[in-house]
Amino acid sequence: MAPARSAFGASPPGGRRQRPGKAGSAASAGWRPLLLGFALVLLALAFPALVKAGDSRTPKPLIEPAAAGTQCVAPPEVMRREHMNMLKHQRDDTVHGGIRGAKASLKGCINCHASAQTHSVAQDGAGFCVSCHSYTAVKIDCFGCHTPKAQAQAAAR
Repeated sequence: MAPARSAFGASPPGGRRQRPGKAGSAASAGWRPLLLGFALVLLALAFPALVKAGDSRTPKPLIEPAAAGTQCVAPPEVMRREHMNMLKHQRDDTVHGGIRGAKASLKGCINCHASAQTHSVAQDGAGFCVSCHSYTAVKIDCFGCHTPKAQAQAAAR
């Protein structure tokens, strides 16, 4: 004898159809989002500190202004969004093409943005580069090869 067929002509897995209203059906699945929402409301009422607006455990980066009398190669909003692409492009031009002294060089950035106290952009987590990269959880590896310190003549300004 052949197994029972569903309305579409094929047997469901195991040859058995679910009945409406039983566990696992669409009728009982409607309660799950309501229960989850109720649990979240109770959690928010029990722990109001978790849902405080504007409260963050991660401190905002402290960015020192660039050296006086200098101008960046692009506006701050462009640099925040595109600095990594500018530096990669310059790296490729320098390494592969031998082109040096372009406007978007790592050495130029370090000389302008190094801290007045440490003369570095990557020291103690408060440096210009490290503060933003820590805030955004981005690992920087530039300083494995390049020094994070400003040149002596630039630091003397």
